[in-house]
Amino acid sequence: MTPAPSLISNLYPVTPIASPLNARVRVPGSKSLTNRALLLAALADGVTTLRNALFADDTQRFIESLQRLGFSIEQRPVVSSQPFVVVVHGLGGRIPAARAELFVGNVGTAARFLTALLALGQGEYVLDGDARMRERPIGDLLLALRQLGVNIEPQSPISDLARACPPLVVYANGLPGGKTTVAGNISSQFLSGLLMVAPYARGPLEIAVVGELNSKPYVEMTLALMCDFGVHVEHTDLQTFHVQPQRYHTQSEYVIESDASAASYFFAAPALCGGTVRVANISRRSKQGDVAFLDVLARMGCTVTEDGNGIAVTGTDSLRGVEVDLRDIPDTAQTLAAIAPFACTPTTIRGIASARVKETDRVAAMCAELRRLGVSVEEYPDGLKIYPASRLQPATIRTYNDHRMAMAFALIGLRVPGVVIENPRCVSKTFPEYFQVLESLNR
Repeated sequence: MTPAPSLISNLYPVTPIASPLNARVRVPGSKSLTNRALLLAALADGVTTLRNALFADDTQRFIESLQRLGFSIEQRPVVSSQPFVVVVHGLGGRIPAARAELFVGNVGTAARFLTALLALGQGEYVLDGDARMRERPIGDLLLALRQLGVNIEPQSPISDLARACPPLVVYANGLPGGKTTVAGNISSQFLSGLLMVAPYARGPLEIAVVGELNSKPYVEMTLALMCDFGVHVEHTDLQTFHVQPQRYHTQSEYVIESDASAASYFFAAPALCGGTVRVANISRRSKQGDVAFLDVLARMGCTVTEDGNGIAVTGTDSLRGVEVDLRDIPDTAQTLAAIAPFACTPTTIRGIASARVKETDRVAAMCAELRRLGVSVEEYPDGLKIYPASRLQPATIRTYNDHRMAMAFALIGLRVPGVVIENPRCVSKTFPEYFQVLESLNR
């Protein structure tokens, strides 16, 4: 799709909407589901077709890395209104390339999942990312793989391996079975990566989570996709996992759900503007935990309805503040922060300490940009408290090259004149057409 004219510059002025909404939108396929399905399809033996996959920077980095490892992956050209299709030729757990250098940009799922995948290879592999990825810790995954006998090292020497970040080198000789532990408080993607490659270990593999597991719905999503591809995992309360050697089955066609994180912005829009927005091709029965954001909106006074065509949210005349722990759905914190100033009581967000090591320090970024708009905020190590604001001031919002900062804070501009989003093109990470879809609300 051709970029909107306002996206050609590095600033995007958001146009306020004066009347209640009455819109129907469709968001792209889920990033989380697409990247998991790409990995499982590559590990299966044969051809799998992924339909409604996400076409964005994050998934392209993942596909390019798999291709560098020798996998054959075909991408059907993107046609307006047609779902993106990816055809993956799986090789039954074999990695063709004996040497490869992978660059994942700032894609967390690619960094964590591919690091685990590389352990199955036979050879030497380097994984690196951009400047921000080189600040995002991956050491707990390295420690877990080392316990299983994988020879893996950060390229830069470091005294505390738990604090290691890319670039890293994997000297792979297959994945033995055995027992390992992995920290649960930094990223659930460490555990998900280990789980997805575990069926191709040479023997049974046991994984124990140390500490509290963040983002549990994402681990449940991983287990659900593994089951869809024919692999079953025994576990005890998402704390201890037992994986027997198994093989993934190819899927003639696997349909990716629409992205629940992307949908959250459009679910939130009626809370600001009134009226109703319906998001197509998504269900409360989704594998994605972020559909739970609808429960937060309902607590704030919005009305949520569902039918066979999607989910609709209708705004309220009196938006209420909430106190919530978003540990399980941290990617929706910025969406909530964007609507919280318009509530009649304060909103407190807790449980998102892990958001500080995402694309940016999201807790600090939310506080800084809300204050730029004139909102009173208290910052905590694991969250923030946002007070109602009788009047917000015009501002140019810094996005810190974080797609979710851009998408969430653009919502404020639907209500407040003079809101401008800096670096709007950062949304290409997961939702290249976001601002075109946002503009469609005003038609």
